[in-house]
Amino acid sequence: MSVIYQRVALIGLGLIAGSIAHAMRRKGLAGEIVGTARSAETRDVAREIGLCDRIVDTAAEAVADADLVVLCVPVGAMSAVAAEIAPHLAAGATVTDVGSVKCEVIEAVGPHLPEGVHFVPGHPVAGTEHSGPRSGFAELFDNRYLLLTPVEGTDPAATVRLRSLWEGCGAIVEEMDAEHHDLVLAVTSHTPHLIAYTMVGVADDLRRVTDSEVIKYSAAGFRDFTRIAASDPTMWRDVFLSNKEATLEILGRFTEELFALQRAIRTGDGDHLHDYFTRTRAIRRGIIEAGQDTDAPNFGRGATRKDEGA
Repeated sequence: MSVIYQRVALIGLGLIAGSIAHAMRRKGLAGEIVGTARSAETRDVAREIGLCDRIVDTAAEAVADADLVVLCVPVGAMSAVAAEIAPHLAAGATVTDVGSVKCEVIEAVGPHLPEGVHFVPGHPVAGTEHSGPRSGFAELFDNRYLLLTPVEGTDPAATVRLRSLWEGCGAIVEEMDAEHHDLVLAVTSHTPHLIAYTMVGVADDLRRVTDSEVIKYSAAGFRDFTRIAASDPTMWRDVFLSNKEATLEILGRFTEELFALQRAIRTGDGDHLHDYFTRTRAIRRGIIEAGQDTDAPNFGRGATRKDEGA
């Protein structure tokens, strides 16, 4: 593929930003990639591994003359970063993000951006439990969905151009209303992460009673189910606080389902349990058939980092 953006600025240099850099280089999608991060240590590591063409010390310096700016920082930091870069954005530039919450990001970033700058929020539905500049890899977005939630009044050409970049990075791109996005992700990502964190917390409590046996004898179910609880705490704190209403709604539904299963177990209602597990297994198989995971042993995770999933 040919160059889509002459200069791309990555603000934040963790898993997603690093993977974007690798994926763009794989297909030659950017003329120059400039990166920055708040932490000097992170910037030093990024320089050491050659993550970007240039690593600079400030976000203002990174966005200078960039025709695409990608905000790869926690949702809670979006507003401050947007305010910092706004005076330095080039006319006609596109600003996007990779946050898993969209309504809050739109409210946090949009008001800071000057006229003539296009804002196309985005969310790559991909990731691993790893973080930091060393964690990125070019294949992260391959056959994974990328959701764009363009704000009202955005130039359609800016959205089309950004779509081309993400497709060049291997993603399947779809557009979605921001409010609907936040509800869908509360089901598919946010609530599962919260439940995984909770299950690890329960195991930690039990470990104190059982002299670490819960940890020592963890079978594949606990190991695989709680893998996502190793994800970045700052990011997930901001996600839950930013997508509060949708997450609480889905947690309420989850609690109702859990109570129904609890009642079935208590009353010995095997038919209800069997029917419920049959229906939910079909959903899991649908995820595999859609190419969003694998039915290989251990979910295909173990041989390489890129197989670890989202």
